[in-house]
Amino acid sequence: MTGSEASPSFRLAYVPGVTPTKWVRIWNERLPGIPLTLTAVPAADAGEVLRSGAADAGFVRLPIDRTDLSAIPLYTETTVVVVPKDHIVAAVDEITADDLADELVLHPLDDTLDWEHPPGRPAAERPATTADAIELVAAGVGLLVVPQSLARLHHRKDLTYRPVSGVPESRVALSWPEAETTDLVEDFIGIVRGRTVNSSRGRTQAQAQQPKHKRPESGGTRAKPAGKPAARNPRGGSGGPKGGKRGKPRRRS
Repeated sequence: MTGSEASPSFRLAYVPGVTPTKWVRIWNERLPGIPLTLTAVPAADAGEVLRSGAADAGFVRLPIDRTDLSAIPLYTETTVVVVPKDHIVAAVDEITADDLADELVLHPLDDTLDWEHPPGRPAAERPATTADAIELVAAGVGLLVVPQSLARLHHRKDLTYRPVSGVPESRVALSWPEAETTDLVEDFIGIVRGRTVNSSRGRTQAQAQQPKHKRPESGGTRAKPAGKPAARNPRGGSGGPKGGKRGKPRRRS
């Protein structure tokens, strides 16, 4: 934010497959006076979007160039293979990377998995996007290995997917410019990490709403200074000798 006149707001970027709905809802409940705007960005562009200041924070896929960026890993996704519903893979619950050795496996240019050696046989050309690769799978050209959230994002009735073991997994993280760890960024970190509204961080709104405790004003009731203990009633039982009995008063003659 620039200038004291600007209204506060929070800009959140997110990559395909990430669903920030839950965290946005909590933000709106805790900070209703500060609007949160969402911006969908390609996974490959997420780092540059944050560095340029176009977003205050964002959900990204690791690995990412961490130069000038902070990141908190949040969760790891299951990797799946997308196949036509009548494919032999659809008949099993899970496969390994070796099971794909004879299959043509598409490797789109926007692939988010950190492959050392992609499984299967490579296609003659790489599809430009994951969405393009999904269309090729539906056409029977080949198979596609992606994070599970992307398989769900591009769901089609004629396709299904199965988990694949022995392949890289995609990690999702919350990232933001390291030099711009503002109060609002801390608020959002607290929400994502599940902190309550009264936790030590991420509670800008809560702090503003809580009343301050006032000190006693001068002239108020003072505590009595310590001094000699108050005299006890001589008629009381604790004032006499231990075990002593109190006799009847004598009549005057």
